[in-house]
Amino acid sequence: MKNQKITLKYTFIGILAVLITWCIHEFTHWITSELLGYEAFMRLNSVGPVNGAISNEGHKAIISISGPIITILQGVIVFVLLKSKGWNKYAYLFLFTAFYMRLFAGFMNFLNPNDEARVGQYLGIGTHTLSLIISIFLFSLVYIVSKKYKLNWKFQLATFIIVLIVSWAIIYVDQSFRIRIL
Repeated sequence: MKNQKITLKYTFIGILAVLITWCIHEFTHWITSELLGYEAFMRLNSVGPVNGAISNEGHKAIISISGPIITILQGVIVFVLLKSKGWNKYAYLFLFTAFYMRLFAGFMNFLNPNDEARVGQYLGIGTHTLSLIISIFLFSLVYIVSKKYKLNWKFQLATFIIVLIVSWAIIYVDQSFRIRIL
């Protein structure tokens, strides 16, 4: 059995994995906005134009999909590393966080369409289609790694709880304090 011990170090790396994943995701939205010529702000869980709105629907779609693309890429890179280099429970946190982030965003689309939902609407394929495809894809990567390394339910549950609490804290802090990072 591979090392699945939940330690203080694992929890700390889990906190970092969620923060890093969230920041890279939002930074990608921000840099895409800037590269398309929009002066944008970035917070912990949102990016938007500093002045006015983005009126070009194609640009909105590109900005919206840029964050999920980088999060999917993170998941794929970690998956490949875990498959080729062997088990690393700290790297696994980055794969699991990518999956959780896109799955949670998919559920949030029922309340307020975000990233994949906006792109799906733009493409005319529905609000939930891309979220479902991306979530299933990332879940498959998590499942394959979990099966290969025989990850037990306690380890998976602890990982889920760490990622859940930190992600909810990020969302809470963003909504409560609206602190601009960029």
